[in-house]
Amino acid sequence: MEKTQNRLPIDVLGVMKMIPHRYPMLLVDRVVELTLNESAVGLKNVSFNEPHFQGHFPRQPVMPGVLIVEAMAQTAAVLVVETLEGAAAGKLVYFMSIENARFRKPVFPGDQLRITVKKTKNRGPVWKFDGQVHVDEGLVAEASFTAMIMED
Repeated sequence: MEKTQNRLPIDVLGVMKMIPHRYPMLLVDRVVELTLNESAVGLKNVSFNEPHFQGHFPRQPVMPGVLIVEAMAQTAAVLVVETLEGAAAGKLVYFMSIENARFRKPVFPGDQLRITVKKTKNRGPVWKFDGQVHVDEGLVAEASFTAMIMED
């Protein structure tokens, strides 16, 4: 149960060294907790000037649920890279499955997502996670997902 306390928090520049995503698809601003091979907690500050808010929805901007699930996957990718001691840095993470996705409350500009992912199993390049996203103390989304780490 080794933690990476000496490297925390991992800021957005550190996240960009670990995963290949860039604006507008980079959905993790900071990783604040990480236990190697077990779990991670990331933060995403939701801003009104993100491009999806122009059309989703113009009179009532709501963050699309699919982007919330993507934020879970990106947080999980940081966990994988740290666990593999950088061996997976810059590699692509492809969804294989998303199960039991539930969206409990809408996410609005000005919210901060607290993204918690826990590894449930891995075998070779295939990793399975459970994720939850909170805004303040309220659960806004949850899902189980499987991803494969691949060369780009």
